[in-house]
Amino acid sequence: MALDLLRLPTDSIVRPDKDRFLNEENPFEGMMSRFDRAAELLDLEPGIYKILRNPEKQLIVSVPVMMDNGDVEVFTGYRVLYNTSRGPAKGGIRFDMNVTLEEVKALAAWMTWKCAVVNLPFGGAKGGVICDPLSMSVGELERVTRRYTKGIISLLGPDTDVPAPDVNTNERVMAWLMDTYSMHVGRTENAVTTGKPVEMGGSLGRKEATGRGCMLVTKEALAHLGMDINGATVAVQGFGNVGSIAAKLMAQQGAKVVGISDRAGAFYNAKGIDVDAAIKHVQQHRSLEGFTGGDMIDAEDLLTLEVDVLVPAALENVITTKNAPRIRAKVICEGANGPTTAAADPILDEKGIFVIPDILANAGGVTVSYFEWVQDRMGYFWSEAIVNERLGDIMTRSFGDVLQLSKQHRVNMRTAAYMLSISRVATVHRLRGIYA
Repeated sequence: MALDLLRLPTDSIVRPDKDRFLNEENPFEGMMSRFDRAAELLDLEPGIYKILRNPEKQLIVSVPVMMDNGDVEVFTGYRVLYNTSRGPAKGGIRFDMNVTLEEVKALAAWMTWKCAVVNLPFGGAKGGVICDPLSMSVGELERVTRRYTKGIISLLGPDTDVPAPDVNTNERVMAWLMDTYSMHVGRTENAVTTGKPVEMGGSLGRKEATGRGCMLVTKEALAHLGMDINGATVAVQGFGNVGSIAAKLMAQQGAKVVGISDRAGAFYNAKGIDVDAAIKHVQQHRSLEGFTGGDMIDAEDLLTLEVDVLVPAALENVITTKNAPRIRAKVICEGANGPTTAAADPILDEKGIFVIPDILANAGGVTVSYFEWVQDRMGYFWSEAIVNERLGDIMTRSFGDVLQLSKQHRVNMRTAAYMLSISRVATVHRLRGIYA
């Protein structure tokens, strides 16, 4: 039985629940256009502006791997450390054919602002390997992971750079990474990565953390607008880990989830979708294909449903200038990274849609990753109830901080979140000075 647990099929290692960019614009420059707006409002000094607009380190590595057929393939891997002024770099690793340096830079910058907006003692990083994990065996995935880890090992460490799972990686991949690093340093080092199996230093509540964070800030946003989550209608685009858990937790709060979608299709039920049944269906069939709990609709139509809350939780750049004028949700909770293009922001503003930006909305994941890192370093682990309680404290406080700044400067929540995070990073740079 124990040996059978080690013989995992490839589809249990990777998570093929995300498609790719729709590329309305360069992801790094799109993210930086928001940065520029916030920097202008903060009247950021030119020197600090230049520092924060450039990543600290960009590493490109070749990843030679012996494939199962005996051939050697050489993959390209990236790791970008965007800013480490507030602490070790933190950010995921993704395996995907469409990984680019520009994408990794943008995601590393997002991680910098995300950690700062919830006031964690981390900087931002991101990594990736250009490969097709769905066409690879478990052995090939392990060899890619271990060789990539060796390639970036000069950056890694509990005090320098702490990776986590991302697109097409999971806790098993993090176990391989942790083991590879530990073998090289000659000791077991649990704190070198987060998102690990609980049995080897992972945190309880980590899997649900991003979706739980989305639920918490959505509840706060609705209360701010004079609405109750009990009875609110919700549509979730992307029914992977984040979207499905957000939907489940919102339904438990009394919300009515009327629309869900993944790569297999979108489904609508005006009377409410049985979220538990949908999750069970995906566990059995790997997607929503064949789900009978709602009528199938066009995927694009799900984004424009007349609902109280829209949760884009899968793709980057799905809300663009093309569809933003037709969106009718009152609140958008960005469960994914970068689901709204910068060009679409003013359209949503004009429509009066309350957007909870990604760097706040989906920060629950990195918050519990921080908890995991803390628990690993002190060798004492918390109950799931304590993890969830502390996550709730940080998410609700951070929402309040951003909302207060939004009111004070009369800007939207995204700009306020960027202002808050950039000001926190800039303050540390001013205090530390520039090492000659």
